[in-house]
Amino acid sequence: MEPIRILVVDDEKDFTEMLCLRLTEAGHSAEAVHDGQSCLKKLDEKPFDVLILDIRMPGMDGLQVLRQIKTDHISTEVILLTGHGSTETAVEGMKKGAFDYALKPYDFEDLLDKIKEARMVKNEREERIIKAEERSRLDRLEKHMRF
Repeated sequence: MEPIRILVVDDEKDFTEMLCLRLTEAGHSAEAVHDGQSCLKKLDEKPFDVLILDIRMPGMDGLQVLRQIKTDHISTEVILLTGHGSTETAVEGMKKGAFDYALKPYDFEDLLDKIKEARMVKNEREERIIKAEERSRLDRLEKHMRF
């Protein structure tokens, strides 16, 4: 299995270091940033499969970041992670396009399962897009060949 490219976005630096270490030990590629603006800048620089996004951060909160991601980086799946927010906040995030949510303290294996599911959904969406593009090219070619 190809490593999943994961970006962890949380203002708690010790938490992000530990989570990135565990994700890397599990065979994935993990990086961390500590605020919403840095997250958006990082996504502009390179693609990630899955984001682990804290809801409560200084500056842009997680829901604001999620809204921007779903506008500019639609193929990136987002898992909201919160230790302070309520379940209602996390559900609101899912309505705005998050793949899922987890509450701190989290079970690492459960979080890893969510990350794998999110990657699978992303891959399936990308395959459907490729097939749709191929169908579109064939349709255009058929129209061109008829005349």
